[in-house]
Amino acid sequence: MKTLKESAKEFCDIESLCLNRNLYEITDGKAVGIHIEHKFKKYLKDHYSYEDGSSAKGIDLPGTTIQTDIKVTSVRQPQSSSSFKDAKQKIFGLGYNLLIFVYDKVDDPSTSSAKLNFLSCSYLDKERTADYTTTWRIREMVKDGAIKDDIVAYLNDKCIPADDIGLGLIADEIVSRTPKQGYLTISNALQWRLQYARIVHLKDSVAGITKIVDKVIK
Repeated sequence: MKTLKESAKEFCDIESLCLNRNLYEITDGKAVGIHIEHKFKKYLKDHYSYEDGSSAKGIDLPGTTIQTDIKVTSVRQPQSSSSFKDAKQKIFGLGYNLLIFVYDKVDDPSTSSAKLNFLSCSYLDKERTADYTTTWRIREMVKDGAIKDDIVAYLNDKCIPADDIGLGLIADEIVSRTPKQGYLTISNALQWRLQYARIVHLKDSVAGITKIVDKVIK
């Protein structure tokens, strides 16, 4: 995993100096994200051998030892979507690691090109990919001695997308193993909507979170 993080740092340093003519005046964040994702995966392929993936397959780097999805987003609104598999993902994590690139795009009319300054790049272990507020409250409830019914009521109140049986099973699992503190903001939708502002502005050292690049002015 150290190699992936080192490669991400090298890639950010190189790309922050690159003039991207094909991104000039492009305002579609998804198009920019796909462009960067493909360039990073090519960078990895040029230097290493690894199992490739795609959004259609689930995650970008699905290898057994990697299990990492790549997210690329603008610093102006650091967020992206992720496939919904199970309501438990909001509480116990997405089930895979995240590598998050956050850029600031500046168009230069004099060269008809765009420059992407990578202000932040973070690696999150899968155990840290749950929703911050939900896991914080659940952890407090467990510490205060909450029982299954208390937890089910909280999950209902927060509109966790599961039926009564599903919520009961999630509550049983919470009672048997307290979830780790998550650091994403996850909104309920047909797809999870992941927001990364807490990661971008994180100052504390947290086990399972690596700030590979950290140039954002706090």
